Amino acid sequence: MTMPRAFGIVGKNSVRASLTVLAAIFLAACNPFDEARPMMDEYVERLGRVLDTDPQFSEPAPAPILPRRRERVLDMPELELGMLDFLSLYGCDLQFVVGEKNSILGKVMQPLNRLRYELRFIASAEKCLQSSVDDDGDKDLQDMLRQAISSKRENLPIALWNATWGVEEVENLFTTSKGFYPVIAENPLSDLAREAVQLERVARSLLSGELDQNLDFAGAVQQRWQAEYHAGQLINSALLVAARLNDGTELIQRRLAQRPLCLNGKPNNQSTIVNDMFFSVYIGKVQPYLAELRRARTDLLEPLAQLAQIQTAVMPQSFQRWKARALPAEAVAESASVWGDLDQALAEHTRSWQQLLEQCGLRPGA
Repeated sequence: MTMPRAFGIVGKNSVRASLTVLAAIFLAACNPFDEARPMMDEYVERLGRVLDTDPQFSEPAPAPILPRRRERVLDMPELELGMLDFLSLYGCDLQFVVGEKNSILGKVMQPLNRLRYELRFIASAEKCLQSSVDDDGDKDLQDMLRQAISSKRENLPIALWNATWGVEEVENLFTTSKGFYPVIAENPLSDLAREAVQLERVARSLLSGELDQNLDFAGAVQQRWQAEYHAGQLINSALLVAARLNDGTELIQRRLAQRPLCLNGKPNNQSTIVNDMFFSVYIGKVQPYLAELRRARTDLLEPLAQLAQIQTAVMPQSFQRWKARALPAEAVAESASVWGDLDQALAEHTRSWQQLLEQCGLRPGA
């Protein structure tokens, strides 16, 4: 008789423990603060609840879409066929470089390889020219080499543009189809950010005429662009957060238009609840995410914006319009870009909170 009773007690305890574990797992999985959209929605919901005001959720502005590749890729001028044929017969390193371009694989070069080819051509042509001058060689050859070098240098910005903003891989980096920037992430941008800075520095050097640059790292950069899409996620998150901050501001402004939260500036039960929510949710949850967005904007998007800015001379108009909306700039007019919208929404939301809590002598710092 004892064994069944003991077995029954153990069984009940086991079931109860299992249900407790399952409930904990379920609650953890449903934590609204683990992802951007539920977190921002929950913040507005709770703000409306403590202010006794029904929230209204607005749709985030549409994300700017990177122009299609055929709109981004620039036509690369070629040397005249007769000039190439002549140079391919001359007995120096340039002969082999031109031969590479005339091969089957050379005719379908990927943009990055085309940039490498242009740099090798210039270096080889300049070496050949110097050798011919030193040996008091053929004057016609020297003139042709000078023309070729001048043409290649003049068109190098086009090759650079195609090798950076004209590649397919950048479309994955900026795709807006992969949701929002993660709330909980262990420095996901470290490699992307470092490589963006490195690429911008090399591009700036090339455009300033310092052509002796090592591009070995660039292939790995584009592979990472193909595999990661944090830039597009950042744009999505900036739009979402701006919309929800504006929703929250509208709630606070509606409450400010009613009777004061506190009479004679003295805190009461409701102000305590509002203040607690301000610190636990807005300061404790939303603000750290805003800080992550700002950090990612500085570390990744600003170097990429600079990479585009230094190539303005050859930038297609459709890309200029996208850049003005999607990428941060040093000076942005209000509502001119995704990031200008976010900065404006945050500033107005901060002022609204200050006005509300000031009614109770609880005004947070600016």
